[in-house]
Amino acid sequence: MKKLALIAGIILFVFACKPDKKAKLDKLKKQHDEISQQIKALENELNVGEDKNNEKVKLVTLNEIKKQPFNHYIEVQGKLDGDDNVTVTSKSPGVVTAIYVKEGDAVKKGQVLATLDAQVYYQTLEELKTQIDFATNLYNKQKTLWDQKIGSEIQYLSAKNNKESLELKLKTLQEQINMMKITSPINGNIEEMPIKIGQLMAPGIPAFRVVNFSKVKIMADVAEAFSSKVSKGDSVLVSFPDIDIEIKDKIDFASKYINPINRTFAIEIKFNSGKTPIRANMVTVIKIADYHSPNAITIPINLVQSDNTGSYVFVSEIINGKMYAKRRIVKQGQTYNGIVEITEGLNTGDKVLSSGYQDVEDGQLIKL
Repeated sequence: MKKLALIAGIILFVFACKPDKKAKLDKLKKQHDEISQQIKALENELNVGEDKNNEKVKLVTLNEIKKQPFNHYIEVQGKLDGDDNVTVTSKSPGVVTAIYVKEGDAVKKGQVLATLDAQVYYQTLEELKTQIDFATNLYNKQKTLWDQKIGSEIQYLSAKNNKESLELKLKTLQEQINMMKITSPINGNIEEMPIKIGQLMAPGIPAFRVVNFSKVKIMADVAEAFSSKVSKGDSVLVSFPDIDIEIKDKIDFASKYINPINRTFAIEIKFNSGKTPIRANMVTVIKIADYHSPNAITIPINLVQSDNTGSYVFVSEIINGKMYAKRRIVKQGQTYNGIVEITEGLNTGDKVLSSGYQDVEDGQLIKL
């Protein structure tokens, strides 16, 4: 009995659900039909309609031609560096005994950054000073006697020569002691310091990197193909993609040397950094102006179509009060950033089809 009751309940549940599902299906079909009708109406409105004379009409939008300045740029990637970016090393071999700066510190030209072990030199210095004191005292006595015509000239000259020789040795020794000091060759900031106390240093081993960012330079390599278009003094736009900053400047240096490996030549742009948040080796994009037209006719490049007869666009013409699409052959000039200069075929005031032009026919009736 329990089993029969369970089966009966399932059957009743299934039949009870059917009307709900059917109603839901009918509702969705009705919505589908309504949406389909709306889609069809919009498609007809946006594509092709008919006027009162059953002539096909194409819906379009127009752009009126106006003359405006047009610039063409050569774009190259560069990198930023300080105008003074120096790797500081020691002038003499030795063990590092003291470091007086840390990364980020501002330093002056000639400031001592670190010292090497010069104990042996200092001991020699003390011995030499003692010898100089004795030689100087002996020389003074010999000079006094010689001035009184007492003694021989050889004794006087020997004492003088000994004193001067020791003084030269003292000067040389002091220079050697100074070479045990690592000093900054420029004003700037400590950006790197791989040096450590106890490390054995020698000429050529990097100890510090000092960069002066009061003036910076941007360096780039330009392809040989542009060698006739790029020269010193050319205007440039320099953008820093990572910090979204763009500056106007000019080329301060354009090399006359072509690198035989990558067939490029170097350019440099110098400018005052000011408060610009820049860092060494930051990537830049350099736009070099190689063409300028103060009054150019320009349109988006995508409006220009082409076939075996050449490049063309569609413009609107009014005939007997109606607007028609007319095919116009054009000649293209320079293209930059999606904009093309039209050197022939268009005039100020012409209205170019900017939408609906892809499948319009020459002489077809159009409307806005």
